[in-house]
Amino acid sequence: MIYDNLEYKHEADIFANQMKYVKPLLPYETFMAHIEADSDKHIIIKDLVESYNLAITPSSAPNGICAVSTLERIYDKYGFQTLDRVLRLLIGTWEGAPQSFSCNMLNGVARLVNAYGDELNENIFKEKIGQCSVKEIARNAKDRRPGSSGYAEALVLAYNKNSRSQRLAFDKLYTHKINKNGQTSDEEEAPQSDLYEGDG
Repeated sequence: MIYDNLEYKHEADIFANQMKYVKPLLPYETFMAHIEADSDKHIIIKDLVESYNLAITPSSAPNGICAVSTLERIYDKYGFQTLDRVLRLLIGTWEGAPQSFSCNMLNGVARLVNAYGDELNENIFKEKIGQCSVKEIARNAKDRRPGSSGYAEALVLAYNKNSRSQRLAFDKLYTHKINKNGQTSDEEEAPQSDLYEGDG
């Protein structure tokens, strides 16, 4: 709609009333808009997801990831290689089960990859953690800490279970980590706005 010859107060009043009925864009819609705008970062993330026969989806679905803000955050904070490894571990462990790609699970595995690096054996991860269902990990996580730190702890416990060697030291989860720019940073919880993104 176009209005002519309005005073500033009238413009502000019309804007305020219109904004009452504007539905905020979902992270998925924003992500796809970036794809249409040929954003290199978003195209790289989309291509990486699709290389694992997964899809970025607006809601939870088998072989779909709807936690798109979390994908972007992991890419921005840790870089392409970490995001690639996180997806490889999750698809190898639970074969695309929807809740395996919740924001807390993605962030929890990213914490492990960042904290332990090459010490985290991918075959052991898939074998030991694959014996637990996604719901079991989520349940154990809730009993420990809120958010992705609870998931990270639950994953470490499952990884270390009945193992005398190649155990992951728990305290490494909470030491300073190196981000993709080579700077040290403390781990952070996902913002509350991300909790609806495919989270169980």
